[in-house]
Amino acid sequence: MILDTNALSDLFRQNQSLRAHLQRADRLYLPVIVLGEYLYGIKNSTRAKELTELLTGFMQDIQLLGMGKATSFHYADIRWELKKKGTPIPENDIWIAGIVREYKLPLLSRDTHFDLVEGVERLGW
Repeated sequence: MILDTNALSDLFRQNQSLRAHLQRADRLYLPVIVLGEYLYGIKNSTRAKELTELLTGFMQDIQLLGMGKATSFHYADIRWELKKKGTPIPENDIWIAGIVREYKLPLLSRDTHFDLVEGVERLGW
């Protein structure tokens, strides 16, 4: 299961609804874009030290997903499909959707705009 930024945030907030999904996952994956978004959020937080420690520990238990040539092709396809439908989504989320399509894994996210992307299975809580 791939985590979106809001899933990572809620994980560290110990959201019980989210935990049910996490317990069903064989393995957790984190896109490098999500890591960047979360690190930026930490810089704006009054709990930066605590969140950095939580993230550091968590990173030992997950696999980080980067972007490569295949991701770029998925990104281009998704962006084109959304443009044709007139349903744009945030730029970083197009990249995240590209990674989700590439790895064919469900995405744990509260962002319903991922439902607009064909080939993305979003799990909400």
